[in-house]
Amino acid sequence: MPATEKTIIVVEDEPDAAEMFAEMMRVSGFRVLKAYGSGLAMKLIGKELPAAVILDIMMPDISGLEVLRYMRREPLLEKIPVVVVSAKSMPADIQTGLEAGASVYLTKPVGYLELKNAVEKALGA
Repeated sequence: MPATEKTIIVVEDEPDAAEMFAEMMRVSGFRVLKAYGSGLAMKLIGKELPAAVILDIMMPDISGLEVLRYMRREPLLEKIPVVVVSAKSMPADIQTGLEAGASVYLTKPVGYLELKNAVEKALGA
């Protein structure tokens, strides 16, 4: 399936960061949807069944780790690749994210090629 047919959901509570990540993915040929909170994200991910999710960890309502754990428990969502993009950069934070089921864990700031390559890796491209 070409990238143009694949949907990426960006889960990020800061609108500027969400738009930056979304634009990086649009330039790469993906259809992009944004969610600014974890509660909305869980509903949107369940409805859209995206090709991949770009997920922030520090969210105002529910931790991104809880979103990730929720996805890994749900049969329809468990195989969706998740690229974590977080300011939490300590080795223990990264290990926790990967153990929770992240396909790739990136620390902010993230450049275009780094995010594009991480998404492609997560998608198995």
